[in-house]
Amino acid sequence: MAVYILRRSISAIGVMAMVGMFVFLLLRLAPGDPAAMIAGRSATAEMIAGIREQMGLNDPLPVQFIRWVRDLIGGDFGTSIFAGRPVLELISQRLEPTISLSILTMIVSVTVGVSFGVLAAWRAGGLVDRILTAFATVGFSVPVFVVGFFLIYLFAIRTHWLPVQGYQPIDHGFGPWLVHLILPTVTLSVPYIAFIARITRASMLEVLSEDYMRTAAAKGASSYAMLFHHALKNAGAPILTVIGLSFAGLIGGVVITETVFNIPGVGRLVVDAINNRDYPIIQGVLILVSGLYVLINLAVDLSYTLIDPRIRY
Repeated sequence: MAVYILRRSISAIGVMAMVGMFVFLLLRLAPGDPAAMIAGRSATAEMIAGIREQMGLNDPLPVQFIRWVRDLIGGDFGTSIFAGRPVLELISQRLEPTISLSILTMIVSVTVGVSFGVLAAWRAGGLVDRILTAFATVGFSVPVFVVGFFLIYLFAIRTHWLPVQGYQPIDHGFGPWLVHLILPTVTLSVPYIAFIARITRASMLEVLSEDYMRTAAAKGASSYAMLFHHALKNAGAPILTVIGLSFAGLIGGVVITETVFNIPGVGRLVVDAINNRDYPIIQGVLILVSGLYVLINLAVDLSYTLIDPRIRY
């Protein structure tokens, strides 16, 4: 096990090194000159050349890459071109809304998605199964922004039950914080609930057909024990994989949801940075998100042996 953890950790570091190189080259080869953007439209060629020299953009790419990696390891993600402030500081100021939305979304998605999947498998072929399967199909097919606009119209504009847009920090009170996150959380949760429910149902159906499940039923095991002690535990590996990948892939849905609900999180920061071609911010967010993705995948891989001791590496 220790050898496997060490091997997977080294592999994760290698993946992050490749991601870092890709992000560095992608933004260096992208159209547009950061020096010209900083200098403004009325800048002369001499002013632009001076800024390029000051930023080190005239150095060979390997030199720039080594300097960039050295700064990253030291916690320096660069300075925003337009805000003129450290990238890490700008990102940290936007983290609370994004983390709040992501955690609430995963709590709702996992709880509801696994419950729906277990229930659909237990009632396979029946009315409940058909209703939940239809919900999973529709929920996975409808775009997030369509769900968001529908919920805004129904619960904010028509009934005035919930706020249309915006975000309240949690230090302003738990109630206002939660009320402002209900619609974004439901919006973002719908596709993940559908996805997790479908995978859970398929995994549970496979396990429920095993001989040892029939043996447990013959011995008089309760429905709860059969579902949650025997079946769900043995079907856990693929479900955990889907949950890990869903959590890591949340950032794409977060960007759309934060834009629809006007939430000042990391997603909105990325959208603004792309519009302004603020490359240091884009670079910093990509590195942090990629690092999170690699860490979650590493955690999922390592947790397999805890769910199923038969798994050996």
